[in-house]
Amino acid sequence: PSLPMPEAPARVAGWYAARSQRQKMTLAAAAGLATGLGQVPFALYPLGVAGLLVLFWITAETDTPRRAFGLGWAFGTGYFALTLHWIVEPFLVDIARHGWMAPFALVLLAGGLALFWGVAGAVSCALGRTPLRFALIWPVALGLAELTRGYVFTGFPWAMLGYLWTETPALYWSRLVGPYGVTVLTLALVAGAGLFLRGRRHAGWLAVPVAVFAAFALAGATLAPPDPAPEDRPVVRLIQPNAPQHQKWDPEFIPVFFRRQLEFTAAEAEAPPDLIIWPETAIPWPLGRADDALRFISDASGGTPVALGLLRRDGTRAHNAMAVVGAGGTVTALYDKHHLVPFGEYMPLGHIAAWAGINGLAAGDGFGYSPGPGPELVDLGALGRALPLICYEAIFPHNITGAPARPDWLMHITNDAWFGQIAGPYQHLAQARARAVEQGLPVIRVANTGVSAVIDAGGRITQSLPLGEAGFIDAPLPPPGAPTLYSRTGDWPLAIALLIALAGLALTARTIRD
Repeated sequence: PSLPMPEAPARVAGWYAARSQRQKMTLAAAAGLATGLGQVPFALYPLGVAGLLVLFWITAETDTPRRAFGLGWAFGTGYFALTLHWIVEPFLVDIARHGWMAPFALVLLAGGLALFWGVAGAVSCALGRTPLRFALIWPVALGLAELTRGYVFTGFPWAMLGYLWTETPALYWSRLVGPYGVTVLTLALVAGAGLFLRGRRHAGWLAVPVAVFAAFALAGATLAPPDPAPEDRPVVRLIQPNAPQHQKWDPEFIPVFFRRQLEFTAAEAEAPPDLIIWPETAIPWPLGRADDALRFISDASGGTPVALGLLRRDGTRAHNAMAVVGAGGTVTALYDKHHLVPFGEYMPLGHIAAWAGINGLAAGDGFGYSPGPGPELVDLGALGRALPLICYEAIFPHNITGAPARPDWLMHITNDAWFGQIAGPYQHLAQARARAVEQGLPVIRVANTGVSAVIDAGGRITQSLPLGEAGFIDAPLPPPGAPTLYSRTGDWPLAIALLIALAGLALTARTIRD
């Protein structure tokens, strides 16, 4: 039997028990909003942890799985509504066609992703009949929910709980266990702190879990790789044209942005670049009809290879592609994006959507783009082998671990003009930094409107162009680091461990006692 609750927590529990289910769900949603403030650009990670502590507490105080599901769902809805509020921005580019979808997109996405957290809450309540059992099951169930969210229905791991730590040294724990492992560690610390606080009489004991979280963050610094030693490295030029999405395909502005990129490409420098990179969909002409444009680009670069994003057609299929352009405008390498954005680059059940007059935001018809065959490496000679990642592909850790071999660096081209000016671009950048840390690989990130950045193998930004500015930077390509443990294992060991832990806790439901 569990010990009687001490006086102070008992008073709080009594107040909470007197609330209606609707009031409890409102409290859960508010806690979710607080946890959302732990993500960039706010980065108030202590507030994020406090919100998770509230979720742990109120779920532990719930008597039925159905009510626990409601609390988990309400918390998740508040969390995702805040962290994914930028999702309305793409629908506002062409308000006449898509504006009416914006509120539905946010509500349906936030509420849909929150279902994973609702299920985790219900499972925790059903199996965690005592405080200790609940503290053991809750991080396992919610960790599995986050891992599942990253894979099922093509996956969407944006705003993962582990990213609460992206502005702290705790991010380096992902070198060992990956981002999902950091999520589980965070939840386990919250559960331990919550269990500890339930047994204390005085608020002063709150200093203990605070110290534990501080130690967790600071200990991550010991896992940080050293700064790379100075050495002669190839120079990469990052081109940021700053083309707002509502002007990007406007016939009046297309020449403006194209000339701007040509001027940045031809700009003289003390050390001429070895590679020039333009962003995703940098030119409006499909590959088969872009011969003149590619020759202009090659002439501007003086023969230096230029990697750029563009549309490629293959019969009736269209691909969001990256091409490497060499001397004379010849294409020396191609990559087709394989992890497409649902409802943006393609429409599930596209023929039905087209019949209903609903089109993908970034594609011209109901069917949209076709996926490429999968992750591929591009051999760039002295610059080594790069793994291209186009926009959305950089948010998936398994897009790197699924590559045919270990690359020397990651080339991330993106058009973050879709994401607005507040949270989306900065969250996207934070996830690119997370990929660098997890893999021990540098990332060259070139964004249409920003933030373009050079990220070393330790996740440190060495040079960058700010959001909403046109320009270019020349920077040495950081060297790759040693392979990390996570780069060798991926997510499967963690997934198997969590499934075994959940099965073991379920099977021993009658044997574990506090």
